Amino acid sequence: MRITETIPLHFQNVAEAADFWDDHDLTDYWDLTREADFEVDIQRRVFLTVLEPELAKKLTAYAHRQGVSTETLINVWLTEKVDEAGQHK
Repeated sequence: MRITETIPLHFQNVAEAADFWDDHDLTDYWDLTREADFEVDIQRRVFLTVLEPELAKKLTAYAHRQGVSTETLINVWLTEKVDEAGQHK
């Protein structure tokens, strides 16, 4: 069965594109594709910091119970603390 729907020309964000392809199979659209040439400049900065081992264990256990990564939990909590500190100045 061929699908007559076209591939959207633009997505608002990566999540929208992911949602589309989660529900669609590229093989149904293969004849609508064309070769593309582009460059990607992904820049992500990672800052490492040392945690006390017991604190790291507690954070990891709590994050697991919440269903998020330890990195996500720490980033959310630190963002909240920084925002709170900025409000008290």
